[in-house]
Amino acid sequence: MAYTTIDDPSEHFQVKLWTGNATNRTIDLDENATMQPDFSWVKSRSNTYDHYLENSTSGTSKYLSSQSSSAENNGTVVTYNSTGFGIGSGAENNTNNTTNVGWFWKANGGTTSSNTNGNITSTVQVNTDAGFSIGSYTGNGSNNQTIGHGLGAKPDFILVKRTSGTANWVSWHKYNSYNHVLRLNLTNTESDSASGRVGAYGSQGSSTIFTVFQGSSAYGNVNENNSTYLFWAWKEVQGYSKFGQYRGNGNSNGTFAYCGFKPAFILIKALDTVNMWVLYDHKRPGDNRKNYEFYANANSAEYTGASYHNIDILSNGFKCRLTDPSINQSGKYYTFLAFAEHPFVTSTGVPTTAR
Repeated sequence: MAYTTIDDPSEHFQVKLWTGNATNRTIDLDENATMQPDFSWVKSRSNTYDHYLENSTSGTSKYLSSQSSSAENNGTVVTYNSTGFGIGSGAENNTNNTTNVGWFWKANGGTTSSNTNGNITSTVQVNTDAGFSIGSYTGNGSNNQTIGHGLGAKPDFILVKRTSGTANWVSWHKYNSYNHVLRLNLTNTESDSASGRVGAYGSQGSSTIFTVFQGSSAYGNVNENNSTYLFWAWKEVQGYSKFGQYRGNGNSNGTFAYCGFKPAFILIKALDTVNMWVLYDHKRPGDNRKNYEFYANANSAEYTGASYHNIDILSNGFKCRLTDPSINQSGKYYTFLAFAEHPFVTSTGVPTTAR
């Protein structure tokens, strides 16, 4: 059996750093592959600016912020082109001398299709090689409705956001407890909340659909009648993506989380403690035991301080190096999503090394 079907992860996901210069310009992504993004997540490293999330389904004249429950906003942070992205002179993430980072995923070049597999018709664009789809739908206000995701395989992670009004981000991970979800903009533990859920447990999900649960109040989170929504769905691909779980040990020689590749992007959230969503990548300055971090649920600048949440980025996963409860409290459980810089071993048997 091959170690991976994706020898070059940069065909599907890339991280880019840049320094603002307050001029209109294009910026090329700089890994092995030429890639036009369909989903971007941009953050200033040096300033307390918002997280800006755009996608080619909505178009890059609109954005959402991961730390906010706000509706989709009008405005352009970046535009997409065949080799990377463009950024304007007035963009916050292009202010003179500020440092910035972007995380970029490829779907289907903005080409969408109607999907009628569920009770609610969706509009999707799909990258089946990378197990990734972006979709949109309009709520019908009913309980236990199904939505087509287009992946061709059962999702492992789903993220839903109402775009037409205020509502929390709703995420489902295959290691959440039954019918429980996490909110990307909040520090809360996983919950079986009346404010709307999504899921793909058992018959709730399949190779064609996932389910949205209206809940008894705050229907706007997933399925309010005539409200509009975006979703992102991923299926784990060996050697490229991992949607995993680990148990903290409260030790500086911490828990090792196996990915099967050298990670380029890691997002960690505690399931059973109130804590931040902690985000790492392989491009920002730092090294093992001091990899710089962001918090997806806060607009704070990059944290570069005295080793609060340090990890080692290894050739086949990552290892926690602190006892902090956001990533490694003894006996507590954590979910993570990770995307590869390089598979642990390519399809032709070539290994990689740690950071």
